[in-house]
Amino acid sequence: QVQLVESGGGLVQAGGSLRLSCTASGRTFSMYYMGWFRQAPGKEREFVAAIGRSSHTAHYGDFVKGRFTISRDNAKNTVYLQMNSLNPEDTAVYYCAARGLPGLLVGATDYAYWGQGTQVTVSS
Repeated sequence: QVQLVESGGGLVQAGGSLRLSCTASGRTFSMYYMGWFRQAPGKEREFVAAIGRSSHTAHYGDFVKGRFTISRDNAKNTVYLQMNSLNPEDTAVYYCAARGLPGLLVGATDYAYWGQGTQVTVSS
């Protein structure tokens, strides 16, 4: 099993940037495919980005449009989400997720482990 803890959320003005971090427990972090999802009030959980076991492969949700970058540091058991050009529509709770099987998958049910989430609020 792996336990995930997100950090880095907060309040930012439109056009600003935030970097989210997700730190995992355990010694096998490098074996997991990692993902970021978000959920706004009244909406379903939405795929943001996923990254392979190294940083060589990544996949993004259509809405990202080059604004976000997912990366990982296996030595630090941490995955990051750099978010630039934020707009109010990006306001949501952002969740980190992990799956042990291969695949940059976009469905929330494809990930077995979840963090508690971190709130991102973008003001206009």
